[in-house]
Amino acid sequence: MSMRGIVYLVGAGSGDPGLLTMRGAELLGRADVVIYDGLVNPSLLQLAKPNAEIICASKHDRLNRISQSELNALMVAKARAGKCVVRLKGGDPYTFGRGGEEAATLAQAGIAFEVVPGVSSVQAVPAYAGIPLTHRAYGSVVVIVSGHNPPDSPQNRVNWAQIAALQCTVVVLMGLKNLGQIASALVAHGMPANTPAAVISWGTTTKQQTVVGTLDCIAAKAAQAGLRPPCVTIIGGVVVLHEKLNWFEHRTLFGHRIVVVEPGGKSRAVAQALREAGADVIKIRVTRVAPTQQTKLDAAIRRLDTYDWILFSNPAAVEMFFNRFFELQNDLRKLGRIRLGTYGPVTAEKLRELRLEPDAVPTSHTLPLIIEALQSHGNICQQRILLLRGVGAQKPVPEALVRLGAKVDVVECFSMEPDLTDRTGEAAQFTRQGADWIIFCSSTDILHFHVRFNLPELIDRFQHMRIALTTPRIRWALEKLGLTAAVVGDPGDPEQFVSAIASRQVPTPPVKDKCRDENAPLYSGQLDAQSMSAFNQPTANQPIHSIQAKYISVGPGKNSTAPFSEQTANTTTPKSP
Repeated sequence: MSMRGIVYLVGAGSGDPGLLTMRGAELLGRADVVIYDGLVNPSLLQLAKPNAEIICASKHDRLNRISQSELNALMVAKARAGKCVVRLKGGDPYTFGRGGEEAATLAQAGIAFEVVPGVSSVQAVPAYAGIPLTHRAYGSVVVIVSGHNPPDSPQNRVNWAQIAALQCTVVVLMGLKNLGQIASALVAHGMPANTPAAVISWGTTTKQQTVVGTLDCIAAKAAQAGLRPPCVTIIGGVVVLHEKLNWFEHRTLFGHRIVVVEPGGKSRAVAQALREAGADVIKIRVTRVAPTQQTKLDAAIRRLDTYDWILFSNPAAVEMFFNRFFELQNDLRKLGRIRLGTYGPVTAEKLRELRLEPDAVPTSHTLPLIIEALQSHGNICQQRILLLRGVGAQKPVPEALVRLGAKVDVVECFSMEPDLTDRTGEAAQFTRQGADWIIFCSSTDILHFHVRFNLPELIDRFQHMRIALTTPRIRWALEKLGLTAAVVGDPGDPEQFVSAIASRQVPTPPVKDKCRDENAPLYSGQLDAQSMSAFNQPTANQPIHSIQAKYISVGPGKNSTAPFSEQTANTTTPKSP
């Protein structure tokens, strides 16, 4: 927090979170307070630092409604308290966004402020609907107007007669309610009744809907289609290009709401690929990494020179180790000549973020490949290995290393705990509206998601919702809840994973396992180490599931030569390292 407060009026863009500017993202990460409009994409709030104060300033939410005067007073008060304030506004702050009024209030109060322009719906929404505002064949003049007041209203300040005479592209914001009167006024002042027109609802989002007509019928068509605000209306010859240039609404997964659970290192590539295919990706974090008692880790760090290897089980192990390492040593050279190994490529990427190139990286998170990667650097017999992992992790890797003659010290440097926070409100929205898909990347996330939402009950409530797994290694965790996945992917190929989801667009819910005792209680409630371990570790006494499940297997299997194929197979509970 700076001693002298400042307010940044930041344009968030018109709905697509990818339209936020780099400067806007930077300021969100620095802000002590974020005051956001109701139409701002809630996923942008994840860019704020964890201890930032998040305030909704919606003028349309009945529960959280705040007047403009109250909002102005709030910004001034927070800045006078020495806070760095980001006022996150939909679109562009200075284009029908009252940004000028808010800036004037700050200037009058002597508050320092800056304005960060945003991508306005004026440009973004027509572009996402395939309608260029200018085109040499159709017009080179653009007029932007507010349609908030009817043409015959005393508050109307728009000269509709002058606009009708210009033969230009007209962009009308906030005009859905008065669209019929606006169209009639333009025709009355000489604009041809057959002038092309389009109304775009919720532009640049996966709820985008475009209705095309002409001035004499566009209001009726918009009403018939049930369009709801926010809407942008385009009037002019450029509208005829919509059908040819409409790229956004034709993307493979356009209109699909997909929940990606725990959107961290494991699922970042999948989430990005889904967005590129047009999906509305909802990030819900259900697991948080917490440090454990650090006595053993501290002791290991102080005697690093006695080890030949550090083996990291996952990205959390990398983060926890180096956080503590720099607190105690503060010099990366203290690692000495020790070699670094990982359980898989995702963890390797975490090391590379620290400018450290790992020595042993298996192509997949499986026991034989982990051992092979280590042995590629020579015999590991008598090698001293510091293995960093989470509490309750399974034991195959250290046990296998010991059998090969290695001397292994296992340090459990973190625990995976349920995260019940909902800073962005997306989890609450999900419980109300559901989604088309839920994607899991780890068995821990399946458990914590179930603890928070009761997964089988959720599937019963939203029966069109399907489940996908990024790796077959975690299928057993889903089966414990009596569910199977519609898509099981290859963690190394997110694009094929997305293609498999796209091939299953016909709404079919995940299959419930009828073999399960319907009266058996499902795990829910407080987590402890014993129940966590029981869920995460298949044991010799645990019955192996053998379920006839129809699923899509991504990546070539032993019975498949295609990149991915739909097949019926017996699924068995795999034991993962």
